[in-house]
Amino acid sequence: MSIFDFFRKKEKKENLWTKCEECKNILLAQELETNFYVCPKCGHHHQMNPYLWANMILDYNYTVLFEYIKPTDFLSFKDTKKYKDRLKMLKESSNTSEAITIFDGKLSDYPIILSVMDFSFIGGSMGSVVGERFKLASLKAVQDRKPHISVITSGGARMQESVISLMQMAKTSIAVDIMHKNSVPFITVLTNPTTGGVSASFAFLGDIIIAEPKAIIGFAGARVIEQTIKQQLPEDFQTSEFLLKKGMIDMVVHRHLMKQTLKNILSLLFYKNA
Repeated sequence: MSIFDFFRKKEKKENLWTKCEECKNILLAQELETNFYVCPKCGHHHQMNPYLWANMILDYNYTVLFEYIKPTDFLSFKDTKKYKDRLKMLKESSNTSEAITIFDGKLSDYPIILSVMDFSFIGGSMGSVVGERFKLASLKAVQDRKPHISVITSGGARMQESVISLMQMAKTSIAVDIMHKNSVPFITVLTNPTTGGVSASFAFLGDIIIAEPKAIIGFAGARVIEQTIKQQLPEDFQTSEFLLKKGMIDMVVHRHLMKQTLKNILSLLFYKNA
């Protein structure tokens, strides 16, 4: 084996390098991970898995909740692949058991419930388990009197669960309403992308709505909207900055400043005397 073959084999096994989706620069994978998946060259915010979000936002010794609720193929759905086979494959390859993970922990000593969505799990699609876990997280936030922070990314409702997935829009919206009625803060952090049924339900029901820079946020895609209304849309349409300008969200926050920003908000909304 030549020295080049050795390094090719090592690179393939360990994924030493990656390419920025925005600037196309080649980056050390470890460098990108330690920078919480923000490109050090151009500042592009890449998708990040729920456990890295928890490590970034929460103090040590957090716990993971509701992992016993697992997805099932109750409709025996098949498109290009059987749904049950997709779930089996994801179980073997993914770091998460569903498109949402719930954490119970503290943010700078402020107790919170943190829910984080995972785009790598069937496009962060909302199915029955996502809706149920989110509902239980919200009810626990009310029961324990803890703010609920939700980091969101999604392609929309999960087609493999048909109308059951659409019902989760109502379920999650009702869960948010229960938090509102009990004066428990609900804060959403919209990341790239946040679309479809999730954007049309709990994503935009937060007391405070934060977005990461240049995240794509909307319901239908820009091309679909252009074809429907027969008009050309602005170049920055559906970006965080466009939505902030139009008053749809409250602030755009860089990922490295997210924890401090959330801490400041919690100190004003809930933990005034802490």
